Amino acid sequence: MATNLSSNERAKGLTAVAIVSILWGTTWMASKVGIKYLPALQLSGLRHVIGGGLYVIYFAVFKKMFLCKDQFLRIFMMAIIMFVLSNGLSVLSVAYMPSGIASVVGAIAPIWVVIIGYFFQKNTKLLAQTIIGIVLGFAGVIICFYDYMSEIKEGSFALGIFYGLISSITWAIGALLTAKQAKDTDPYFSLGWQMLFSGILLNLISFATGDFVEIDHLPKEAWLSIAYLVIIGSVIAFGAYVFALKRLPAALVTVHAYINPIVALIIGSLLLDEQLTKNIAIGTIATLLGVFLVNNSFRKTTN
Repeated sequence: MATNLSSNERAKGLTAVAIVSILWGTTWMASKVGIKYLPALQLSGLRHVIGGGLYVIYFAVFKKMFLCKDQFLRIFMMAIIMFVLSNGLSVLSVAYMPSGIASVVGAIAPIWVVIIGYFFQKNTKLLAQTIIGIVLGFAGVIICFYDYMSEIKEGSFALGIFYGLISSITWAIGALLTAKQAKDTDPYFSLGWQMLFSGILLNLISFATGDFVEIDHLPKEAWLSIAYLVIIGSVIAFGAYVFALKRLPAALVTVHAYINPIVALIIGSLLLDEQLTKNIAIGTIATLLGVFLVNNSFRKTTN
């Protein structure tokens, strides 16, 4: 990341963070709408094939940049972790539970980063603040589920929780690998190929499992959902995220993790009639406070 940025560049970076904070929060709602017409993995796959394809075409036509053999393995591995597993399973989770609640489960990913880092990275310490944050974060998620205990006992809701947890864990693994294996590759170029590879794999998995529908007779609502996820989620929001990371400290960019669930809960309540109860509000606040404490303590141990 560049240092000594001008106030103008910093302002642009902060604007990008605001865009990511709001837009990524709305994609949970768009995914919930899309899975009414498409299987979750196919929906995620179509989103990434189109979004990634747009990036790849841009770099091929205007930048004359093509994937090299030595880049393939790293990008393909990240595609599986970040998009096939993390994003694919996050979309699958909203098939079994409200989109707003799913976003809260996704918000604990930074906590997994610290937990995984503690066990697999040297010289990683757990401060008292870190432990309090971890406990508070997971306790908040449990509180959010209090109003859904009967649904959880039935089984399908619990499956959504499982997918959401695996999604957040794989995102954390991907984030750690990205930081460790960062190379001099244009991040937008890498992002495009990751999305394209993952989109192809997700569609193949969906087809192979028989959970696949023909797309030639999809209603316009399905295509609107796909278009929203591609343009808003994959192109604009991901682009803004990378833009912000190149101009601001990563710790500042991660504030989107505190805002996304709030946006998702409000949008889900207003547009999808998802319940927004006192327990969900308290649980969300506890979870986000826990994530903040973990992130804050992590910065202290790395400075």
